Amino acid sequence: MAAKDAPARWDRRMQQRLTRGEAAALGELYDRFASLVHGLAHRVLDDERAADRITREVFAYVWENPGAYDPGQGPLRSWVATLTHRLAVRRLRQTETAALARAEGTGPSAAEELERKVRSASVAARADYIVTSMPTPLRAALERAYFQRRDYRQTAADLGITAEEARRRLRLGLQLLSTAHDTGSPETSSEPGGAP
Repeated sequence: MAAKDAPARWDRRMQQRLTRGEAAALGELYDRFASLVHGLAHRVLDDERAADRITREVFAYVWENPGAYDPGQGPLRSWVATLTHRLAVRRLRQTETAALARAEGTGPSAAEELERKVRSASVAARADYIVTSMPTPLRAALERAYFQRRDYRQTAADLGITAEEARRRLRLGLQLLSTAHDTGSPETSSEPGGAP
């Protein structure tokens, strides 16, 4: 039980340090989550410079609004990922809407195409987040099955586990991934309404 409480304690301590204005806390937070933030933003926007801007915006928002995070709603990592996703989707909508307006394609089909693109980018970003957040044994089994095209028996042999355990890990990993298509997320409830 103490191991499960450790991340929650770290999250609360980090929030307290940020609230006190400790620049070192922001540096530590950045070191820990910058690759997550940048990766999610890049996945949604497919633009390196835009992902860099979103990364700066996310950490600026966290620095300026540490009280917006509620440790009771979930891990700091999830809150930061949700904030990143929200900002990246907003930027994607702004960019695409401007491009559609310039092309004078503001009819219903253009709006539908924009929403399809936003949904697709959102699902991809959520899937990436789910994979990077899942426990190493599940991720290792999925990587072998998906990227190396190994069946569950070969995966079991590679990982030194029983075939039944490999099937269980693959099934659980796929169940977690299937939630990437969910439109609602418990993480979004911890998001402030006035986020940038």
